[in-house]
Amino acid sequence: MACKCGGYYYTLNAKASFDRDLAKTRKFLLRNVSVIRMFTSGFFRSKWRSIAGKRRILSMDAREKSRSTILESSKDKRVPIFVMMPVDIFTLDASGCPRIRKLKALTVSLKALKLAGVHGIGVEVWWGIVERFSPFDYDWSLYEELFKLISDSGLKLHVALSFHSNIHSTHGKGGVSLPLWILEIGDVNKDIYYRDQQGFSNNDYLTLGVDHVPLLSGRTALQCYEDFMLSFVNKFESFIGTVIEEISIGLGPSGELRYPAHPFGDGRWKFPGIGEFQCYDKYMMEDLKMAACREGKPQWGDKGPQNAGCYNSLPSGVPFFEEGKESFLSDYGRFFLEWYSGRLICHADAILAKAAKILKKYQENEQTSVMLVAKISGIYWWYQTLSHPAELTAGYYNTALRDGYDPVVSVLSRHGAALHIP
Repeated sequence: MACKCGGYYYTLNAKASFDRDLAKTRKFLLRNVSVIRMFTSGFFRSKWRSIAGKRRILSMDAREKSRSTILESSKDKRVPIFVMMPVDIFTLDASGCPRIRKLKALTVSLKALKLAGVHGIGVEVWWGIVERFSPFDYDWSLYEELFKLISDSGLKLHVALSFHSNIHSTHGKGGVSLPLWILEIGDVNKDIYYRDQQGFSNNDYLTLGVDHVPLLSGRTALQCYEDFMLSFVNKFESFIGTVIEEISIGLGPSGELRYPAHPFGDGRWKFPGIGEFQCYDKYMMEDLKMAACREGKPQWGDKGPQNAGCYNSLPSGVPFFEEGKESFLSDYGRFFLEWYSGRLICHADAILAKAAKILKKYQENEQTSVMLVAKISGIYWWYQTLSHPAELTAGYYNTALRDGYDPVVSVLSRHGAALHIP
């Protein structure tokens, strides 16, 4: 399990020594968590009928709880420390092409980190840099230079394949957008991004509604992610399992598996607001309508909850997040939340399946084994309420009466992926 805190990137693994036992350890990294089986022949199990397309969502009883086994640690086992590369390591030159900033200073810093006992560096590999100008035009030269610099310093690599933008979170300073050709498509069709109830779109990440819709120069979003991962593996094959020890797969805004329900970068949301549901793009609404029709309740597919407040609401006084006939506890509330969270889980399942398949040949060889990682978000505010509204709007169907993280962990475990908690 990995954690990134305050600019430092730590790998927390009870079997964390990089010795001959490492390959075996990785196989059991997440399997120490006892989760409720949610897949049978690739389908979700639910009391609701097919409300996530061909997938079915696990419906859990409040009495069901996760059980975990803490692996015994030993004093002779050390936890390797990874330091995250600064977000502004890249800058644009006069021609608009990205380059590494302050190369000499970076070289000195890497050597100093190695002397200080740091094991490796965490690097975000941006879709918006590599496939920046046109589809299939992958330019890895920047990362070839950076990876060689890190490797020559005697440091290892944790790589995060980043399919999101960080423009809003960096206030335009050193940020990376989505690929320019994606933005051009978005200028014409804003429904390729998540939308809130007021119609505001968020171009930090493509809506999961286009995962299977070929709107991106003839490709679906999933095909774009898969092609990018394949190109990365082909380019850096000699590094994988030797220098590159971990590959994290971006699954949403900030690389986290969630909806952009709390957009802190553009002023719409401020802590501790409950956030808003992000399902109003054309493609997700079409999916919601189909799910409602399959449930025999077509009226449920016209829109999301209309009594769920706004970004900066507090839970008190918001009917959907309290107890009542039209709350999250109602038949409609359960239907909507299972659909909303289920689509997010299907999104993770689809991407991680492709990533696991691409990395399979490396996992079969102990000499080149690399850890696959997925990141969830730490939505902690309003956890002491019955409904956990901030988690619900982010896509985690976790309440005081329901464990919403078991389904997420089950997907990760199914694909042999470790859990990254920021």
